[in-house]
Amino acid sequence: MRISSEIQDNSVYIMLDGKMYVQESNAVRDEVYNYVEQGYVMFVFDMKKLEYIDSSGLGVLVGLHKKITNENGKIILKGINGMVKDVIELTRLNLVFEIQA
Repeated sequence: MRISSEIQDNSVYIMLDGKMYVQESNAVRDEVYNYVEQGYVMFVFDMKKLEYIDSSGLGVLVGLHKKITNENGKIILKGINGMVKDVIELTRLNLVFEIQA
């Protein structure tokens, strides 16, 4: 999986491309934590190119959501589709996260 990030208008955009397993989930968590340490609390995850996410990836997203909301921040999931969308809806995480097309 490829992870890239950029800052736009005080928000951190994290682009995920490929499949998100345990190792990639840890890398995503570390990337976000680095930004939180710098004072950023607004995150947009661009998931339109994410093909797969396992339970560890979902767990990391939930943990990040908790950490970011405790910092008065926000996580937006953008562009979810296919199997990733199915898993997020099946686990009802679409009720937890703000989802954008």
